[in-house]
Amino acid sequence: MQVILLEKVSNLGNLGEVVRVRDGYARNFLIPQKIARRATDAALKEFEARRAELEKAQAEKLAAAQSVGEKLAGQTVTILQKAGVDGRLFGSVTTQDIAAALATQGFEGIAKSQVRLSDGAIKAVGEFPAQVVLHADVVSDITIVVQGEIA
Repeated sequence: MQVILLEKVSNLGNLGEVVRVRDGYARNFLIPQKIARRATDAALKEFEARRAELEKAQAEKLAAAQSVGEKLAGQTVTILQKAGVDGRLFGSVTTQDIAAALATQGFEGIAKSQVRLSDGAIKAVGEFPAQVVLHADVVSDITIVVQGEIA
């Protein structure tokens, strides 16, 4: 299926590009999230008429993401979890825990899907790197410090 992208999508294309994607990806993700529209003649004409408006909205999103990204870069997030004497956690620290900890530090609106852990869930006490993807072009590196509470 061919779709018109209404915003930049990583590994797919930029605003206004007509790209071919699998039918299920378009129907189940891109179109319901209002990231893309079917590439029909009428949709192409309507897109060209609204192109300036969409580019302005995209620029505003990027500027907002960059301002949050500058504040977020280099932040250290401390999370307390129950741990054994050997430093292994009872359970794990997930992206949802990190997003909640960021919200308590004043970074509202960061979803768990925007937090990326290189090695998956954290299962031990220590310092770990993580990334927060605020926009397709804005990625901030943070440090997660997991401290153990002896149970």
